[in-house]
This record gives sequence, structure tokens and C-alpha cells, in this order.
Amino acid sequence: MTMPFQAQRTGQRGFTLIELMIAVAIIGILLRLAFPAYQNSVMKSRRADAKTALLDLAQREERYLATANQYSTSAPALGYATGTTITSGSPMTIQNGSSSFYTLAVSAPTTTSFTATATPTGPQLAKDTQCGAFSIDNTGRQTISGTGNATDCW
Repeated sequence: MTMPFQAQRTGQRGFTLIELMIAVAIIGILLRLAFPAYQNSVMKSRRADAKTALLDLAQREERYLATANQYSTSAPALGYATGTTITSGSPMTIQNGSSSFYTLAVSAPTTTSFTATATPTGPQLAKDTQCGAFSIDNTGRQTISGTGNATDCW
């Protein structure tokens, strides 16, 4: 006696299209919420790089003042690499990875004063309207050019 072939039903495998679309929608919502927060964190880290470079430059200026009795705009005199300049005509770039998001410049209108400025460039210039450019002078006064509050940005 032969029995007819009966297909055995196995458990379902895979996802239905509806389940897949729900998963894609959830991922899209999470990305829409998380991506702006990520971009804000990146912008703040670039600000930190600019502030660190400015404070380093201010320390170098004070060290130079202690030995030469005047401030300088010469990068080699301040301990930077030969061939680099930090005057407003040819500013140094503040690197974050392989990209530059700020330029660093210093002006010393007299031998007893200086102002160092980190100016945003590229995407940082377009996105960071709150803080803008950071500045520090020989008295330690910290200012910004943006719409925000200097104490919040510094």
C-alpha cells in the first residue's frame, strides 16, 4: 500500500513585509532623533579644539613676554614650527582629524598687548552661529562673536 506524498508544513521562516517596514520606520525615527544630537556633539568637540589652541597660544605669549618683555606674532618665536605664521594675514589652521574647522590668528598692536582669535571655517562657520569666533586677549578676557553667551561658550 502506497501512501500519497504529503507535504509537511514547517514553521515560518523570515519576516513579513509589514514587520520589515515597521523595523525600518523605527530605525528612521531613532536616526532622526539621534543624528542632530551627534552633530551637536561634534560641533562642541571642535569648539574645544579651538579653545585649547587659543589658551595654548596665550600661554606661549605670556612666556615670551616674560623673556623678551614684549608680545610677538612670530610663530617660531612662540615655539611653533618654523615656516608657520599666526598673524592675521596668514593664520594657522586648527586641525580636527584631517580637516580644518578653525583658523588661529594673533595681533599685537603694541608690545604690551595681544589678541588671539580662532575663527570658524567651512561647516563649522555655517553651523555654529551660537559661539562664532573665540577671542582671548592679554588680560585674559574671553569673548565670542556669536549670538550666544560668552560664559556658555567658553
